[in-house]
Amino acid sequence: MNEPSLSALDILRTRSLASLAAQEIERMITTGELKAGERLNELALAARLGISRGPVREAVRGLEGAGLVVTVVNQGSFVRKVSAEEAHELYEIRVALTGYACAHLARQATKEQIAALRALVRQMATAQTAGDAVGYYTLNLDFHATLMRFAGNKRALRIHEEFGNELNLFRRRSLVSAAGMRASNAEHTEIVRAIAAGDPARAREAGELHISHGLGRFVASSPPAEPAAVPDGETRKLPRRRKAAL
Repeated sequence: MNEPSLSALDILRTRSLASLAAQEIERMITTGELKAGERLNELALAARLGISRGPVREAVRGLEGAGLVVTVVNQGSFVRKVSAEEAHELYEIRVALTGYACAHLARQATKEQIAALRALVRQMATAQTAGDAVGYYTLNLDFHATLMRFAGNKRALRIHEEFGNELNLFRRRSLVSAAGMRASNAEHTEIVRAIAAGDPARAREAGELHISHGLGRFVASSPPAEPAAVPDGETRKLPRRRKAAL
Protein backbone atom coordinates (compact mmCIF):
# COMPACT_ATOMS: atom_id res chain seq x y z
CA MET A 1 0.00 0.00 0.00
CA ASN A 2 2.93 2.31 0.66
CA GLU A 3 4.55 1.95 -2.78
CA PRO A 4 1.92 3.93 -4.74
CA SER A 5 2.15 6.76 -2.19
CA LEU A 6 5.94 6.84 -2.42
CA SER A 7 5.78 6.79 -6.20
CA ALA A 8 3.32 9.69 -6.19
CA LEU A 9 5.58 11.65 -3.86
CA ASP A 10 8.56 10.98 -6.10
CA ILE A 11 6.62 12.20 -9.13
CA LEU A 12 5.52 15.33 -7.28
CA ARG A 13 9.07 16.01 -6.13
CA THR A 14 10.44 15.56 -9.66
CA ARG A 15 7.84 17.91 -11.08
CA SER A 16 8.57 20.52 -8.43
CA LEU A 17 12.30 20.28 -9.12
CA ALA A 18 11.66 20.46 -12.85
CA SER A 19 9.63 23.62 -12.36
CA LEU A 20 12.40 25.21 -10.30
CA ALA A 21 15.02 24.08 -12.82
CA ALA A 22 12.97 25.56 -15.67
CA GLN A 23 12.76 28.90 -13.87
CA GLU A 24 16.52 29.01 -13.34
CA ILE A 25 17.41 27.91 -16.87
CA GLU A 26 14.93 30.43 -18.28
CA ARG A 27 16.59 33.14 -16.17
CA MET A 28 19.99 32.10 -17.52
CA ILE A 29 18.69 32.31 -21.08
CA THR A 30 16.86 35.63 -20.76
CA THR A 31 19.79 37.28 -18.96
CA GLY A 32 22.18 36.10 -21.66
CA GLU A 33 24.13 33.82 -19.34
CA LEU A 34 23.25 31.06 -21.78
CA LYS A 35 23.78 32.43 -25.28
CA ALA A 36 21.61 31.92 -28.34
CA GLY A 37 22.75 28.75 -30.09
CA GLU A 38 24.56 27.42 -27.01
CA ARG A 39 24.15 23.73 -26.27
CA LEU A 40 22.44 22.87 -22.97
CA ASN A 41 24.61 20.44 -21.03
CA GLU A 42 22.10 18.61 -18.83
CA LEU A 43 24.77 17.07 -16.60
CA ALA A 44 26.45 20.43 -15.99
CA LEU A 45 23.11 22.12 -15.32
CA ALA A 46 22.09 19.35 -12.92
CA ALA A 47 25.39 19.71 -11.04
CA ARG A 48 25.01 23.47 -10.88
CA LEU A 49 21.45 23.22 -9.57
CA GLY A 50 22.27 20.38 -7.18
CA ILE A 51 19.63 18.03 -8.57
CA SER A 52 19.50 14.89 -10.69
CA ARG A 53 19.46 14.94 -14.48
CA GLY A 54 15.79 13.86 -14.74
CA PRO A 55 14.20 17.16 -13.59
CA VAL A 56 16.63 19.10 -15.80
CA ARG A 57 15.63 17.02 -18.82
CA GLU A 58 11.95 17.65 -18.05
CA ALA A 59 12.65 21.37 -17.59
CA VAL A 60 14.39 21.54 -20.97
CA ARG A 61 11.41 19.87 -22.64
CA GLY A 62 9.13 22.47 -21.06
CA LEU A 63 11.34 25.31 -22.28
CA GLU A 64 11.25 23.83 -25.76
CA GLY A 65 7.46 24.09 -25.65
CA ALA A 66 7.81 27.71 -24.51
CA GLY A 67 9.92 28.55 -27.57
CA LEU A 68 13.20 29.12 -25.72
CA VAL A 69 14.92 25.86 -26.62
CA VAL A 70 15.22 23.73 -29.74
CA THR A 71 16.21 20.06 -29.80
CA VAL A 72 18.18 18.57 -32.69
CA VAL A 73 18.08 14.80 -33.11
CA ASN A 74 21.39 13.16 -32.17
CA GLN A 75 22.88 16.54 -31.25
CA GLY A 76 21.06 17.73 -28.15
CA SER A 77 19.14 20.80 -27.01
CA PHE A 78 20.20 24.37 -27.73
CA VAL A 79 19.14 27.87 -26.75
CA ARG A 80 16.97 28.97 -29.63
CA LYS A 81 18.20 31.53 -32.14
CA VAL A 82 15.63 33.97 -33.48
CA SER A 83 16.13 35.04 -37.10
CA ALA A 84 15.87 38.67 -38.17
CA GLU A 85 12.68 37.80 -40.06
CA GLU A 86 11.12 36.22 -36.96
CA ALA A 87 12.12 39.24 -34.86
CA HIS A 88 10.42 41.61 -37.30
CA GLU A 89 7.26 39.50 -37.28
CA LEU A 90 7.15 39.52 -33.48
CA TYR A 91 7.62 43.28 -33.38
CA GLU A 92 4.77 43.73 -35.86
CA ILE A 93 2.48 41.82 -33.51
CA ARG A 94 3.69 43.91 -30.57
CA VAL A 95 2.95 47.15 -32.43
CA ALA A 96 -0.68 46.13 -32.85
CA LEU A 97 -1.13 44.79 -29.32
CA THR A 98 0.59 47.69 -27.58
CA GLY A 99 -1.24 50.30 -29.63
CA TYR A 100 -4.55 48.63 -28.80
CA ALA A 101 -3.77 48.41 -25.07
CA CYS A 102 -2.69 52.06 -24.85
CA ALA A 103 -5.77 53.34 -26.70
CA HIS A 104 -8.07 51.16 -24.62
CA LEU A 105 -6.49 52.34 -21.38
CA ALA A 106 -6.79 55.99 -22.43
CA ARG A 107 -10.57 55.48 -22.47
CA GLN A 108 -10.92 53.77 -19.10
CA ALA A 109 -7.76 53.89 -16.97
CA THR A 110 -8.34 54.47 -13.26
CA LYS A 111 -6.27 56.83 -11.14
CA GLU A 112 -4.74 53.83 -9.42
CA GLN A 113 -3.69 52.28 -12.73
CA ILE A 114 -2.12 55.51 -13.94
CA ALA A 115 -0.28 55.85 -10.62
CA ALA A 116 1.06 52.29 -10.97
CA LEU A 117 2.34 52.98 -14.49
CA ARG A 118 3.97 56.23 -13.36
CA ALA A 119 5.66 54.41 -10.50
CA LEU A 120 7.16 51.90 -12.94
CA VAL A 121 8.43 54.74 -15.15
CA ARG A 122 10.10 56.35 -12.10
CA GLN A 123 11.71 53.04 -11.13
CA MET A 124 13.03 52.60 -14.66
CA ALA A 125 14.43 56.13 -14.56
CA THR A 126 16.28 55.23 -11.35
CA ALA A 127 17.65 52.05 -12.93
CA GLN A 128 18.73 53.96 -16.04
CA THR A 129 20.51 56.62 -13.99
CA ALA A 130 22.32 53.89 -12.05
CA GLY A 131 23.30 52.10 -15.24
CA ASP A 132 21.40 49.03 -14.04
CA ALA A 133 20.54 47.40 -17.37
CA VAL A 134 19.33 44.17 -15.75
CA GLY A 135 17.02 46.02 -13.37
CA TYR A 136 15.77 48.26 -16.17
CA TYR A 137 14.98 45.32 -18.41
CA THR A 138 13.01 43.56 -15.68
CA LEU A 139 11.00 46.71 -14.96
CA ASN A 140 10.46 47.21 -18.69
CA LEU A 141 8.91 43.74 -18.93
CA ASP A 142 6.72 44.57 -15.95
CA PHE A 143 5.60 47.86 -17.52
CA HIS A 144 4.46 46.21 -20.74
CA ALA A 145 2.81 43.31 -18.94
CA THR A 146 0.99 45.83 -16.73
CA LEU A 147 -0.24 47.76 -19.78
CA MET A 148 -1.70 44.58 -21.25
CA ARG A 149 -3.21 43.48 -17.93
CA PHE A 150 -4.81 46.87 -17.26
CA ALA A 151 -6.29 46.89 -20.78
CA GLY A 152 -8.50 44.04 -19.61
CA ASN A 153 -8.54 41.92 -22.79
CA LYS A 154 -7.67 38.42 -21.60
CA ARG A 155 -7.08 37.06 -25.09
CA ALA A 156 -4.71 39.90 -25.97
CA LEU A 157 -2.88 39.35 -22.68
CA ARG A 158 -2.54 35.64 -23.43
CA ILE A 159 -1.11 36.33 -26.89
CA HIS A 160 1.33 38.82 -25.36
CA GLU A 161 2.45 36.25 -22.80
CA GLU A 162 2.80 33.49 -25.40
CA PHE A 163 5.38 35.29 -27.50
CA GLY A 164 6.98 37.06 -24.55
CA ASN A 165 9.55 34.30 -24.12
CA GLU A 166 10.59 34.51 -27.75
CA LEU A 167 11.02 38.27 -27.44
CA ASN A 168 13.26 37.81 -24.41
CA LEU A 169 15.73 35.90 -26.57
CA PHE A 170 16.83 39.07 -28.32
CA ARG A 171 15.17 42.20 -26.86
CA ARG A 172 17.55 42.60 -23.95
CA ARG A 173 20.54 43.71 -25.99
CA SER A 174 18.65 46.75 -27.33
CA LEU A 175 18.28 48.05 -23.76
CA VAL A 176 21.84 47.61 -22.50
CA SER A 177 23.20 51.05 -23.38
CA ALA A 178 22.40 54.18 -21.40
CA ALA A 179 21.12 55.82 -24.58
CA GLY A 180 18.80 52.88 -25.27
CA MET A 181 17.37 52.93 -21.76
CA ARG A 182 16.96 56.72 -21.81
CA ALA A 183 15.13 56.74 -25.16
CA SER A 184 12.96 53.79 -24.16
CA ASN A 185 11.83 55.38 -20.90
CA ALA A 186 11.13 58.74 -22.54
CA GLU A 187 8.70 56.81 -24.76
CA HIS A 188 7.17 55.12 -21.70
CA THR A 189 6.65 58.57 -20.21
CA GLU A 190 4.79 59.76 -23.32
CA ILE A 191 2.60 56.65 -23.28
CA VAL A 192 1.54 57.29 -19.68
CA ARG A 193 0.96 61.00 -20.35
CA ALA A 194 -1.33 60.18 -23.28
CA ILE A 195 -3.24 57.62 -21.23
CA ALA A 196 -3.60 60.06 -18.32
CA ALA A 197 -4.85 62.73 -20.74
CA GLY A 198 -7.60 60.38 -21.88
CA ASP A 199 -6.51 60.70 -25.54
CA PRO A 200 -6.90 57.28 -27.27
CA ALA A 201 -5.44 58.39 -30.62
CA ARG A 202 -2.36 59.92 -29.01
CA ALA A 203 -1.94 56.91 -26.71
CA ARG A 204 -2.19 54.45 -29.60
CA GLU A 205 0.38 56.42 -31.59
CA ALA A 206 2.73 56.63 -28.59
CA GLY A 207 2.47 52.88 -28.00
CA GLU A 208 3.00 51.96 -31.64
CA LEU A 209 5.94 54.37 -32.03
CA HIS A 210 7.57 52.96 -28.89
CA ILE A 211 7.55 49.43 -30.31
CA SER A 212 8.68 50.62 -33.74
CA HIS A 213 11.56 52.53 -32.16
CA GLY A 214 12.33 49.41 -30.11
CA LEU A 215 12.73 47.51 -33.37
CA GLY A 216 15.10 50.21 -34.57
CA ARG A 217 17.17 49.89 -31.39
CA PHE A 218 17.23 46.11 -31.81
CA VAL A 219 18.43 46.39 -35.42
CA ALA A 220 21.09 48.94 -34.41
CA SER A 221 22.35 46.64 -31.66
CA SER A 222 22.44 43.55 -33.90
CA PRO A 223 25.86 42.30 -34.95
CA PRO A 224 26.52 42.49 -38.70
CA ALA A 225 25.69 39.35 -40.62
CA GLU A 226 28.68 37.22 -41.48
CA PRO A 227 29.29 37.03 -45.24
CA ALA A 228 28.69 33.67 -46.82
CA ALA A 229 31.76 31.73 -47.82
CA VAL A 230 32.70 32.00 -51.51
CA PRO A 231 34.51 29.07 -53.15
CA ASP A 232 38.02 29.79 -54.43
CA GLY A 233 38.08 31.20 -57.93
CA GLU A 234 34.54 32.58 -57.79
CA THR A 235 33.45 36.20 -57.52
CA ARG A 236 30.71 37.20 -55.11
CA LYS A 237 27.66 38.59 -56.90
CA LEU A 238 25.76 41.38 -55.25
CA PRO A 239 21.97 41.13 -55.15
CA ARG A 240 20.37 43.10 -57.99
CA ARG A 241 18.83 45.71 -55.66
CA ARG A 242 22.15 46.24 -53.92
CA LYS A 243 23.89 46.82 -57.27
CA ALA A 244 21.33 49.43 -58.21
CA ALA A 245 21.88 51.19 -54.89
CA LEU A 246 25.60 51.31 -55.49
